[in-house]
Amino acid sequence: MGNKFEAVTDDINFKAGIRLAEMAAQHGVKNFVFASSCSVYGAAGTGARTEEDAVNPLTAYARSKIATEQALQQIDRGAMTVTCLRFATACGMSDRLRLDLVLNDFVACALARGEITVLSDGSPWRPLIDVVDMARAIDWAIQRSPEDGGRYLVVNTGSNDRNYQVRGLAQAVADALPGTTVNINSKAPVDSRSYRVDFSLFETLAPNHRPQVTLPQSIAGLISGLRGMGFNDPEFRDSEYMRLRVLRGHIQSRRLSDELTWLPT
Repeated sequence: MGNKFEAVTDDINFKAGIRLAEMAAQHGVKNFVFASSCSVYGAAGTGARTEEDAVNPLTAYARSKIATEQALQQIDRGAMTVTCLRFATACGMSDRLRLDLVLNDFVACALARGEITVLSDGSPWRPLIDVVDMARAIDWAIQRSPEDGGRYLVVNTGSNDRNYQVRGLAQAVADALPGTTVNINSKAPVDSRSYRVDFSLFETLAPNHRPQVTLPQSIAGLISGLRGMGFNDPEFRDSEYMRLRVLRGHIQSRRLSDELTWLPT
């Protein structure tokens, strides 16, 4: 989605985000929280990345995140405390459900098709965090004292025991739904977006807000939630649960411009 709308990604994720932060500082906002992403590490090799390691953003989305982090450090923040939460990959059930997330996609595949199709060779590493735990981290950040990490803080947000290889995630879903088969594309080109992440700093700074939702609990929540919705769409990858599909639909119907601004009706 970021590559399809690269200029818009820069305008919204970066430029508008910094403008919002500047306005917040001017109006005396005490705490500003930026939802960043561990995707800034990109092709990160085998070691777990810390906040001090070099970043290697491979997508427009990741580039917008690191650009915003850097600009937030440079602007006049006044007395405002800024926290950049470098979130692990989101997962889990929510009211505004997305299925274009790796774990959510696998659970939907298993329920609707009885087969999980892994588009890569399954080797890339991804850290995960449930949406409930993302909210828990934001709750900490909006209350964070500057004595607890500084006026400007970048922190990996997740848990050290939640770094997984993609094929391991697929197997965990299959184990939760007996009879599900896993089809891994062993001939796929290597996916360079692979990163393990060290979340020790977050665990030290926010011991009472550490992630609590386990992988099996996230999977169980998705299974229960999707079944409760009566979900059974084997073609869901071309459905309204995919953000890119929704945007394309609005553009084709002339509700949105190519710059993602609403058109007059």
